[in-house]
This record gives sequence, structure tokens and C-alpha cells, in this order.
Amino acid sequence: MITQDKMHSVFFANNEGLLEFNGANWILYPSPNETIIRSVNAIDDKVFTGAYMEFGFWSRNPNNELVYTSLSSKVKEKLIDDEQFWNILHYEQWIIFQSFNRIYIYDTKTEKFNIISETEAILKAFVVNNAIYFHVINKGLFEIEKGKSKLISNDPIFLNSKIVNLFFINEELLVQTEFLGFFKLKDGKLNKFVTDADTEIASSNVYSSLLLSDGSFAVGTVSNGVFVLDSNGKIKYHLTQNKGLSNNTALSLFEDVDKNLWIGLDNGINCINLQSPIKSFSDDTGILGTVYASIVHKDKLYVGTNQGLFVKKIKDDDSFQFIQGTKGQVWSLFAEKDDLFCAHNVGTFLIDDTKANLLYAGSGTWKIEKIPNRSDLLLQGNYIGLTILKKVKNQWVFSHKIKGFDYSSKHFELTKSLEVYISHEYKGVFRLQLDPNFTKATSFYTYPSPSKGKNSCLIQYNNSIYYAYKEGVFKLNPKNKQFEKDLVLSAVFEKDEYTSGKLIVDQSNKLWLFTKNYIHYFSLSKLSNQLKENVIPIPASLTNSMLGYENITQLYNSTYLIGTTDGYYTINLNDLTFKDYKLKITNIAINKLNEKLSSRSIVDNGLFKYNENNIIFNYSVPEYNKYINAEYQFLLEGFQDEWSEWTSKTSSNFKNLSPGDYTFKVRAKIANSKPDDIVTYRFTILKPWYFTNLALLIYVLILVVIAIYIHRRYKRYYIQKEQKLIEENNLLLEIKELENAQQLMKIKNEQLAQDVDSKNRELAVSTMSLIKKDELLALIKEDLKNAPEITNKSVKSVITTITKNINKEDSWNIFKEAFDNADNDFLKKVKLDHPTLTPNDLRLCAYLRLNLSSKEIAPLLNISVRSVEIKRYRLRKKMNLDHEQGLVEYILSF
Repeated sequence: MITQDKMHSVFFANNEGLLEFNGANWILYPSPNETIIRSVNAIDDKVFTGAYMEFGFWSRNPNNELVYTSLSSKVKEKLIDDEQFWNILHYEQWIIFQSFNRIYIYDTKTEKFNIISETEAILKAFVVNNAIYFHVINKGLFEIEKGKSKLISNDPIFLNSKIVNLFFINEELLVQTEFLGFFKLKDGKLNKFVTDADTEIASSNVYSSLLLSDGSFAVGTVSNGVFVLDSNGKIKYHLTQNKGLSNNTALSLFEDVDKNLWIGLDNGINCINLQSPIKSFSDDTGILGTVYASIVHKDKLYVGTNQGLFVKKIKDDDSFQFIQGTKGQVWSLFAEKDDLFCAHNVGTFLIDDTKANLLYAGSGTWKIEKIPNRSDLLLQGNYIGLTILKKVKNQWVFSHKIKGFDYSSKHFELTKSLEVYISHEYKGVFRLQLDPNFTKATSFYTYPSPSKGKNSCLIQYNNSIYYAYKEGVFKLNPKNKQFEKDLVLSAVFEKDEYTSGKLIVDQSNKLWLFTKNYIHYFSLSKLSNQLKENVIPIPASLTNSMLGYENITQLYNSTYLIGTTDGYYTINLNDLTFKDYKLKITNIAINKLNEKLSSRSIVDNGLFKYNENNIIFNYSVPEYNKYINAEYQFLLEGFQDEWSEWTSKTSSNFKNLSPGDYTFKVRAKIANSKPDDIVTYRFTILKPWYFTNLALLIYVLILVVIAIYIHRRYKRYYIQKEQKLIEENNLLLEIKELENAQQLMKIKNEQLAQDVDSKNRELAVSTMSLIKKDELLALIKEDLKNAPEITNKSVKSVITTITKNINKEDSWNIFKEAFDNADNDFLKKVKLDHPTLTPNDLRLCAYLRLNLSSKEIAPLLNISVRSVEIKRYRLRKKMNLDHEQGLVEYILSF
């Protein structure tokens, strides 16, 4: 079964569970008991499903995901073993679950069940014209009244045939049977309602049927696809596997709000756009091939393909008829009054109804054009240049080849001044000047710009020549005969839209261009000479045309035929309207690192953790037309400043978003519609807990406390340091004072020592003087004694006086003791270091210690100066002094 909810999402009862399609994504919700879901019905904001021994409903949570609630659990003990629920119906406040054994009627207000049982199998239940019916095999058609079953009819058809569906039309019940077709039920009796499909239905086994909104009937069969009948029983369409269905077994039918017909197949799902202005014809046999050209001529549709030329009546659904002799590649078709020409890879054919006459076989022909002011001549573009067809005695014949140009002329245009402009895909654009007799090219010019281009094209439109390739569309300036870029037409190739430069002018003077995602056509404004653009949102991937060989033909009025690689499709421009579709965000998912996606609420504003900053937005427009593509544009305020480029992608992914407030906006457009509907979603990515305001406040408080603590510690530290410095300074001052006092004491001691030394030296000198005096006195005494007048009384008196004044003690010992006291036992130290010294040597050392010269020492020793020098020399020897070492310096060093 198939159903659709208020948001236009379509649901399918599937082998694996409940399948949802929102126009962009398929979502599978596994069956609650891992069995096949047999039935589904979207009622209000719930989706009811039935499966094996289970039925209930699905409802959306804030994340837009469906969550299952079982209803069968309330009557679990009443379920029959092996019971499956094949049908779900809605009637006022009741939900009806139907199995082959029972009908369970659930009251949504009281949440209680009423169960209707039958001894025979209940084939199917129906809600028609505010009444509930069900068909019981071998019993007939019943209606439920006041919770009880009531027999409506036991006509033999009800007893022997399976009822597929009931319809209420024109105050009558219309019964659809499995093999016998349609019957009208009146007064308990059935009357046959004849249709054109009765014969085929009888052999096809009808499994499903549906009354469409326009009064037509869709009939799904087991082996012959789907029939669409009008209200009178005439066949409108017969849809089979040969005409596009995935297979011929249609188990369920459903019409959505856009009047699309959904078909649940034995394996797969098809959607038929019954109201679409675009209808396609696919050739699954390969006989027709790829369509390169088409034309309507004398009420017949001619189609040129890579297999040849085919024809059929334009208004009929007959098959195409191959025109004999045209096997091969058809490049283009050209009509001149009643004559039809076929440009073919073998040459040029003149087509007469269903016959082909070969006019020219010199080389393949690309294109045929009229020559201005010459109704008897036609210009051909061939593989090897340009040729002329001429009308002689009302018959077209090949005339001659134009000399002077031998290149392939796939795209060319001829002006009134007989200038031919030619586009060569691999050589660029040429300009030729033909002579008045069309026999030769008198001049030849190659355009340096615009350059050559793949799938390029050249065409004349509105008396101007245009050249199109990947760099844009260029228009010929008739004054300087140079090509200048046309900004209006070139705009269609922007944003990587270029696929082909093919330009086509139709009979209504519309200029057609084909791009990656659109078909564009331009028409002249009725009030000015400006071009008005129209866009058809059919991408090249769907049209499946040959790039560079796109073709479009006006069949009649506003209906056009566009060739594809496996057939063609038609489009009615007047019916090509685009309603306003409701854009919605279908899912919001976040992706943590190395974790699976998890959905978030789309109802409320989002509040995501700091590590939930990889966010995916899914959105869609519930549009199910094959040839209509919606495009989307998004903006994330707080992350980007401008809207994104238009794209057909239905999701946006943002990674590593910083903490902060964001507003996601998305809008959609279809073709020329204005994207007025903007869906917004606001969300916030929280800061990590350590960056929250509370955390920052705590950090500030901690910093303040730390600052105060540090301040106090530093203050205490500096006070202590200051105190310590003061103490240290005081101690240093005390030490300095002590040092100064010590230094002063030292100076005083040194002064005292110097004074003592000085006094001792003075003493020593005095002692030496005394000794010298004694010695002198002794000498005088001896001289007096030896004098002849010794007997003289006065002389004796002098000798007596001298004797009294001579110190009886050893003068040297006195000097020695005084000298040692004055010079720290110098003589003892010298004697200790040099034991061999004699007293006279020590005496000389003492004199030298006093820094006396030899001349001063000589009198003290009562010797000559020469003798003093000799003594000094001998003293050096005894002391073992080096030649370089001075005696006085050595003695002073002690």
C-alpha cells in the first residue's frame, strides 16, 4: 500500500518496514516485529501500519523521526494465530484494520476496539460514500452499521468473484472485479459497465484500482501493467514495462495531492506524472535509436535518427514506420514549401511521403538552407564544403560544388550580401564571400576571435548571426563584421552551466539554448527589441540528449518535441506552470568525532554542546515530477555573509563551528519562481564548560583571590626583604664600623709598631753609639797608657775617668738584644737559616738590615771600606745567594 501525509511525504508498506520518501531522501523505519508491513494509511498526524500479528501507528518526535506505538498490544490475546493486516481504512473517528479473518475497529476517542468476525475469509474492506463495506467470499457484500455487519448483496458475482474496489459515482456504487470488469450496483443487483479494456482485463488479473481526481480510473493488473480509463471507459493510457514501468505487476495504486499516480509494483515503485506537460516516448527495442532531427510535414511527424528516417501520423499513437533507403545517420530535416529534404551521412534525400529519393551522394550532408531572393536554389553544408541544389522544371537536382572551400560545413549561415559564416568545431569560425553565381568563394577569412570550441554552434536569429561555445554567446557586428560577446545570452553559460553551444530557432521565432540544468528559450519582447528569457528546469541528465546535437521542433501551437538518445519527449509550454511548493527542513543531525550521526529537534531552537559542532541540515521540496528539479540556496548567519550558489543538493554540512549563535536559512526555487519562502532555524553552540560565563566568573574570582594572595605575599615578602635589607645594612654598617675600627686599630698598631721599631732602632743606634763610645774610650785609654808621660798625674786622672765610663758589660750583646727587640729576632732567624755565620757575620747582617752603606759600616767594624766589601762577598758565599739576588734585598726579606 501507498499513502501520503499532510507534509506531502509519501509512505510505502515495504518488506523491510515503513519506507518514507520526502522528495529528496528515502528513509526506512524497520518493522516493529521484523515482519513485512502489508498496509499503510496516513491519517491526520499519524501513519498507521499493519503487519504480521501487529498493527499500530507512527508519530513524529521533535527530531522529525517516526516513532512506533503498538495498538494490537491492547487486544493481543484476541488476535488469531498467523493473522496479517492487509488493509487500513479511515472513517470519521474510527480506524479500521482488516485481516482475512476479522475487522478491528479502533475508536480514537475512547481508545477501545470493536471486532467483527466472519466464518469465511474477508477479502477486502472499503469506505465509500460515508459507509463501510467489506466483501466476504461465498457470502457477498456487507455493510457495517452500528458496529454490526449487514448483508447488502449476495449476487453471484459477489459470491464467485473477488471485489477489487468500490466507487460511488452518480449516486451509484461501481464495483471493480478481479476478472469480470466493472459493474453498477443498484437495488442489490449488478449491471455490467462496459469499457474498452474489458477483454485485456479479463486475461490480466486485476489486483488494484483507483478513482482519480479527474474522474478517470486507474486499473492495476498482475501481468499487464496499468490501464487508465476515462469516466466513459475509454482507454487513455496503457502503461506497461515496454512503456516505462519497472514491471507489469501493479499491486497498489495511489494518487497524491499533485495528481501523480504512484504504483506499488511487485518489486519497486513507479511514479506517473499524469498531469505533467512533459510526456516521453522511449524506444526500448532500439529500432528507432537516438533522435537527431524531427519535423512536422503534411500532418506527419518525421524523426531522423542514427538508424535512419521514420514517420508516423502526428495525431495517432501508431508506431513509427521506417522509410526505406534511409538506413544510416540522419543529421537534419528541412522543408521548402511542399518538399521535404533529409540531410544524411550518405548525402541528401528528397522525401515523398514515405519514399526517399537520393538527390546528392557526393559526401555526407549536414544542413540545408534557403538562399535569399532565390527560390530555385538551396545551399547545402557537406562534409567537404558547400554545394548547391537547383530546381529545374519543378524538380530538385544537384547543381554543383562551390569552389574555394573544402572544409566540413556543419553550421553555416548565408546573409543577403552573399557572405557565408561557417563554424568548424576544430578550426574556428570562417567568413566566405560568394560570387553572384554561387560557383566559388572569392575571399576567405578566419576569425582569430572567438576561437574554436567543442559543441560550438552558429545560427542566424532576428537577422543577426550568433556564435556560441564554452566562453559564451557572441553576436556579429554588421558594421565591422566582428563578433562581440552578448551578455544576455552568455549569462546562461555562467556557473559551469555549459554543456553545449547548440542554438535552435523554431517556427515561432524563439531561440533555444541547452545547459547542464536547464533548457532556455528567448523570445522578442512585444514592446521592444529586447530578448525575454524563459527557463525550463529540465537538466541534461534527464533529457538524455546528445551533447552538441540537441534538437527541438515545434509540433503545433505550444507543443514541442525534444530528441533524446532513446526516443524523444514532448512538452507543452502553456501547461508548464509551477505552483508554490512548501519547503521544509526534514532533519538536523550532528556528528561527533568518530561517532554516528544523531538527529536533533527541528521544532525548537537548537542548543548544541561545544563538541556537537559538525551539523548537517537536510531539507526538501516534496516535488515528484520527473522533469522538474528544485534548486536550493542556504545561508548560515554567524558563519557566512552571503547566500550560497543555487544547487540541487538537499543538504548542507557545516564542520567545526565555533561556539556562538547561528541562524540557518534555506530557500528553494523551481524554474522562474521567486524564492520568497525562507525556512529558518536558530541554534546555539555552547561554549565548553571551562569557557562558560560561570566558569569565566569563577576564573575571575580565582584570579582576584590569587592576585590578592600574591599581592599580600609580595607585600609581606618585600616588607621582610626590606627589613632584612635594613638588618643587613645595619649589620654591614656595624661590620664596616668594626672593620673601620679594626683598620684604625691596625693603623694605630702599625703606627705603634713603627714607633716601637723606630724607638728600638734608635735604641740600637744609641747602643751602637755607646759601644762606639766605649771602644773609643778604650782606644784613648790605651793610647794614654802607652804615652810616655803616663806618670803624669793629670793623665792618670783621665785614664781613671775613662775607665769609670767604659761599660763593663759586653757592648755587642747589648746591641744584639736591642736589635732583636727592634727587628723581631732577626739575628736569631738568620742564624737559624745560616748556622755557619760568625758573630762578625751577624754583626754585618745587622748593619745591612739597618740599610747602612759599606762606608757607614766600615767605621763600626774598625775596618776599611774595602774590607767591608770583602766581608759582604764572603757573607753572600756563606748564604749561597745567586748572582742575580741582592744581599741587602735578601736580608731585608726576613
